[in-house]
Amino acid sequence: MQSVLTGFLPIWAVTALGWLGGRYRLLGDGAQHVLGRFAFTFAMPSLLFLTMAKSHVGDLATAGVGVFAASLVVVFAAGLALSRWGFHRRQADQAIGAMSAAYVNSANLGIPVAVHVLHDTSFIIAAALFQMLFITPLILVLIDLDTHRGTGDLWRRMLQLPFRNPVIAASAAGLVVTALSKGDHLPGALTSPLQMLGGAAVPTALFALGMSLNPRTRPSPAGRTERHVLVALKVVAQPLLAYVLARYGFGLTGHALFAVVMCAGLPTAQNAFIFASEYDLDTDLPRDTVLLSTLLSMASLSLIAYLLT
Repeated sequence: MQSVLTGFLPIWAVTALGWLGGRYRLLGDGAQHVLGRFAFTFAMPSLLFLTMAKSHVGDLATAGVGVFAASLVVVFAAGLALSRWGFHRRQADQAIGAMSAAYVNSANLGIPVAVHVLHDTSFIIAAALFQMLFITPLILVLIDLDTHRGTGDLWRRMLQLPFRNPVIAASAAGLVVTALSKGDHLPGALTSPLQMLGGAAVPTALFALGMSLNPRTRPSPAGRTERHVLVALKVVAQPLLAYVLARYGFGLTGHALFAVVMCAGLPTAQNAFIFASEYDLDTDLPRDTVLLSTLLSMASLSLIAYLLT
């Protein structure tokens, strides 16, 4: 339990500071929007570029990553379907709802948990790579096509998206660099400023998330039901599905099984809130889902560690 708490404490501390900053207007009006824009436009792309530039796509070709990917895709599809037919959301908000149900916090929580609980970061990095390569572009395409519906040719907008969206553009550029560099180190003159910007991605996103709690409106009964369903998908359904697939579908045992289930059980990433904020969508849902899933995951991840170790 102490190892899991070690990963959670910085999240709650920075989020609480953001709440205080918003509560007493320490950064002035409009600070939440500016911080969200900074995270989406500069900090997150810098972090993603460096991650991709140092990655090895071949790391995805393992049974464990395949199980993690399958559980994420199934839960993502379930969240998308529920958001559309169960809660009657527009397409862009459907993508945010599905992201809230399935997209794991692989960075600021996943890496500390991997270090202190799994004692190995290789799997969480491969899982994060899958999310960045396949799930993030899908989410942003769904959002972009809805928010810009009727403004031009569908295929033209899809082809232009990597050039208009800094998150996708940075990820693609990182993949190009890793393919061309063939393992060579990038020059420090390039990586140093990107490391500085990338280091601000997680705390800026968490600070903006904390500021969004001021003021906080109470959701309707239907809204509370939607939040509970999405959190249940994230905290219960996804790790349980990962366990069943890993144990009985692929025969994984021991540390390999533990790593898959632990990573699948990570809470919702704060990226869901940042994406919703960037596109002027409903931010209350991802905000509450991030907070609730993070809180409940303290217990669920501890239970997973107890049962599988």
